[in-house]
This record gives sequence, structure tokens and C-alpha cells, in this order.
Amino acid sequence: MMLVTRILYAKNINKGKLKALNEQAQILGKLRSQIWQEYGALKCLNTSDRKIRDLWVKEKREFKVLANAWKETLRDSFNNIKLYLEVAKTSIKKDIFKHYKTKEEQKEAFIQLKKDEWLKDHFLHRKMRKAFKHGKNSVFNQIIVRSDDYKVFELNNQCWISIPSLIKNKRIKIPLNTTMEYKPSGTLRLIIKNKVVEVHSSYEKRTNRACGNGIIGIDKGYSEVFATSNNEFLGNGLGKILTQYSDKLKVKYQRRNKLLALMKKAQKNNQLEKANRISKNNLGKIKQNKENHKVKQRLKTLIYNACHQVVDKAKVVVCEDLKENFSKNTSYGKNTNRRLNSWVKGLIAAALIKCNSVQRFCIAFSQSCIHFAMR
Repeated sequence: MMLVTRILYAKNINKGKLKALNEQAQILGKLRSQIWQEYGALKCLNTSDRKIRDLWVKEKREFKVLANAWKETLRDSFNNIKLYLEVAKTSIKKDIFKHYKTKEEQKEAFIQLKKDEWLKDHFLHRKMRKAFKHGKNSVFNQIIVRSDDYKVFELNNQCWISIPSLIKNKRIKIPLNTTMEYKPSGTLRLIIKNKVVEVHSSYEKRTNRACGNGIIGIDKGYSEVFATSNNEFLGNGLGKILTQYSDKLKVKYQRRNKLLALMKKAQKNNQLEKANRISKNNLGKIKQNKENHKVKQRLKTLIYNACHQVVDKAKVVVCEDLKENFSKNTSYGKNTNRRLNSWVKGLIAAALIKCNSVQRFCIAFSQSCIHFAMR
């Protein structure tokens, strides 16, 4: 089994509920900033979120949110700080091997690093000071809801969740874009983006899906996702989506730039009302972000379906490695270059790796495929 995140969306949420969620997220964001300010450096060593929580309860600190809300925010923020610390430790491992020559010295250094005793060693302390700088918070749009602190119910064949608000015994009921078959479970993370509420929950995904028995070579394409060594084309229509959206964005941003120039001209001539009107009504990104999200979801569906079609037939998949950038000396013209820049080769590679974690097949990357005469 593999633990993955499922993202659900609030459907037709009214302005009052959205305002209440935003207000709660802002208060919890200030609490996150306070936690990072106080424990975002050396003070996080040799302590835990549980100890901090008990200390704050003992000090009778007052928060403008309910107890479970600030406790879960504390746990989440402190886990992020610890993750930041572990990343800093990982980044200096090569320096340890270079500085300490014997295996005994290296082992002792790694033990000190693991036990958070690196302050005693001057070399480790110096390296960690550079890698583990004081962090700060930039998250003001998230709410963490504990697994036993919300209710899931069905209304009009639609899944709803009921979460605590800022007022005790008063809850916010949120309709979701799913049914009870895919209801959220476990700890929830609510993220408010551009007046859209995302509900992140985790679930266990089966990893025992059977793969095929053959050997297939694949070539990542632009007009389609894959061309296989069996003379099959999978994921047809990829290039059509990319080209149409790239051309649409070109026209859209050309017009936006004209409006931006008008706004700057109005500001220069002290026509502030006109400039503010253009900025408010013509240069927003809410609709554009929604459209970007829809196109990305269409591309992901097409690419993942193509990946599963390959893996259902093959146990060994050989494909080209496109990590290296293409030659910058070659130009195909403005429009073609722009369209090629929108190619989602990274998403295709990530989809293959994720399918591997589900179906357990062998995947080999190479710059040139000598077995199947793929470029």
C-alpha cells in the first residue's frame, strides 16, 4: 500500500463561509509566523511540538482560535521546521566525507548530526550555520483539521464536511465536488487559493496492479505522448492541446501588455482612478489561474492514461532521458519555439515513475536507445 494525497474542491461555497475560512486561515498564519520566529533556528533542537504545546498551556497563552486549531497548526509548523533541519543535514554530508578522513571520525560526525549535538563540533557548527539559516513563514491560507474534529455527511447525493469555526459549537459546512464513495479521511489540510477552497486528504493506494510481460521501447513525442516500438501512438491529441493553449495565451498576454502600458501611462499622468480601474478589472489572474488548472488536469489525464497503457503491456520499458536541454543554437522560428517550450516532458517522466511505484515494472532511461532505434 502507498499513502497518497487526494485533492477535493469546495463546490458552490457561499461568500460568508469563504470569508470565515479566510479569517481563520489568517489568524493561524500569524501563529505560524510566531512559531517560525521563535523556533525556526537553534531553539528547535532537543524539543518537540508536544513540549511546546504543554508549555503554552501552562503559560495560559491566549489564541483567537479554538484549542484544536492552534495545536494542529503548531504540530504542522514544527514538523516543517524539523524537515528544514533534516534537509540542511543532508546538504552537508559531502562536506563531512571531505573533511574527515577516517571512517571513525566520519561515523562520529554523523552520530553528532543525528543526535543534534553538532553544536559541540566547530566544523559541523560552521557548516550548519550556513545550511540551516533562520526560517520564516509565508503561509497564511491553510487550516489543519484533526481527523476526529470534523464530520462527513451526504446531502443531495453530494459529500459535505463540517469543520469547526472561530466560534465554539458553531461549525462551517462545506460542500465538496465528490460523492461519499471518495469521502475525505484522516487529517485534513484546507488551502484557500484565489477564492477556491482545496481539501487535501490522504488515502492508501493499492500497489499490486499487474503489469505486462513484454519489453517495449517508447519515444516521448509532442503530437502524442508516446510512440512505441510496436508502432503504436498513445496519448493522441497532446500537441493539439498544447498548441491551442499556447497560441491562446500569446494573444491574451499581448492584449494584457497593451493594457499594462495604458495603466503605467495613466499613473505617469496622475490619472490614478483610470489606472486603478484598469488594474482591478482587466489585469486580474483569477480566471486565468482557473483555466491553467483545467488545462493541466486535462494534460495529466491524457499522459497518465498513456503511461498505464504502456505498462499494462510491458514489464521492461526503455525510454530516452530528456533531462538535458536541447541545443540553444537551433531555432525553429518564434511560434514553433514558443510551442515547444510548453512541452510537458517533465510531467511525462514523473508519470512514468509514479506508474512504476504502482505497477512495479522496470524502467531504463538513456540518451539514445540502441535496442529500438529510437533517437
